[in-house]
Amino acid sequence: MFDTLIIGGQLIDGTGSPAIRSDLGISGNRVAATGNLRSATAVRIIDATGLTLSPGFIDTHCHSDGVLLLDGQHAMGIRQGITTEIITPDGIGYALLPSEKYKEVRWYNAGVLGLPPEDLDFSSVEAARNNYDSNTACNVAMFLGHGALRMNVIGMRDAPMVGADLDRARHLLLESLEQGACGFSTGLSYFPNSWGDSEELVELCKVAADFGMPFSIHTRTAYRERGFHDGGIEDALEIGRRSGVKLHIEHYRTAPDTAGQVDKIMEPIERARQDGVDVTLETYPYPTGAGAPLGALPGWFHEGRPEDMIARLADPDTKMKLVEYMQGTSGLGNLDGFMWTSMESESNKHLEGMAFPDIAAERGVSVEEMVCDLLLEEKLMVGFRGIPTPSVKLWRQVEEDVMELLARDDFMVGSDSCPVGGMVHPRAYGTFPRIIGRLRRRYGYPLEQVIQRVTQSPATRFGLKDRGTLEVGKFADVVVFNEETISDQSTFEDPAVHPIGINYVLVNGEVAVDHERCTGVLAGRAVP
Repeated sequence: MFDTLIIGGQLIDGTGSPAIRSDLGISGNRVAATGNLRSATAVRIIDATGLTLSPGFIDTHCHSDGVLLLDGQHAMGIRQGITTEIITPDGIGYALLPSEKYKEVRWYNAGVLGLPPEDLDFSSVEAARNNYDSNTACNVAMFLGHGALRMNVIGMRDAPMVGADLDRARHLLLESLEQGACGFSTGLSYFPNSWGDSEELVELCKVAADFGMPFSIHTRTAYRERGFHDGGIEDALEIGRRSGVKLHIEHYRTAPDTAGQVDKIMEPIERARQDGVDVTLETYPYPTGAGAPLGALPGWFHEGRPEDMIARLADPDTKMKLVEYMQGTSGLGNLDGFMWTSMESESNKHLEGMAFPDIAAERGVSVEEMVCDLLLEEKLMVGFRGIPTPSVKLWRQVEEDVMELLARDDFMVGSDSCPVGGMVHPRAYGTFPRIIGRLRRRYGYPLEQVIQRVTQSPATRFGLKDRGTLEVGKFADVVVFNEETISDQSTFEDPAVHPIGINYVLVNGEVAVDHERCTGVLAGRAVP
């Protein structure tokens, strides 16, 4: 007798093999049997006639570190069929922070990660994992973030991490990998990460390489002179060459200004692979991104505590220096193409969804001055996203490029979800059903291939043991969906809308989504 029996469906096992007609029996948290199980009995039987069974989807890049601790049900993720989220990409996270530094980083990153409780223990990866284990609907894996590592060792300041400090950082990274971190990550547009040079990263990546774990990188746009080859993709690939680490490139794709140029953006990847660099990549299906505007400010602004940054914004002379910087050399470029997604205070909630130029005009100031003013008013706790291109042709080309990239066996999917605020980026609700449904059907890619990219491929790359395939003995993370109707409904103007066509989601054998509704079951584990 099984605990759960799913009958009548088409089974895609996650390996890329053709779909087969097969039932699936689950005992406890594992797949117990496949094949013709019509004569078997079970505590619960799910009729999947006309539906497809696949392994649960794995999101390789999401910023749900804080919101999962506020709402473990996390409907926006689990209803997409995401059964495992990998948090702390871009080197942005909490693990490895003593209490006071955790409170500072919690505040500093609130616009992206949310505001989890103050009294949590994040002093080690082991402690951090315990905060999520059995408290979330999805499984949670985490990178050890470069930012928290630097905060632990030398604090929020522009200083090299060398000598005894670098030795301590190596030791903490090794200890974190031993405690279950699924890799090491950095984002070289963010602080304190960007203050480190690429020599520092090579030395840290050697630790990850010796441990057999990957290094996930958002390529350098700040302090480019501190990277190899003036930063960018060549810098990331050189770190891989020199360290021997398994390299993972975050959100690598074309954009409206490079639409249709897949071969061009992949040329340096192919060249590095010929040099022996082990590299994988991830993408998401939208023409613009999201984050926090702190990245538009110069490095010196970020030193110290959040209170110090707020004092700089409050000083008229310093504020004008910040405005001049953003008007000139800001790494984000022209800020006119952005809009606010989240405001912490009720008094400014009405600005969520408004474009930067409109608010600036309303206030009678420049866009850059408006950004400084709202960072001050909101005490740094704001989020923003790009406004998508009005050209449907360009947007469609970016989506076609994404699917062409996913046809490669070295690509997987990371939503880059920033799930905070009243006008979030639609990727927080729609990434996976958009790819598996709408875009797969539009461009005619095999379902088995697309499923492999979001299941077995990331499970293998990030060491998620016994996950990513529907085989006997594996963990029963299962999505049951209608391949003809699965689709996203989240849009840029109405983002907080759940997808359709995903009937059931099981995590570790427990039903987390039943007839497209969350059950409240929190069966997710800290993995691997």
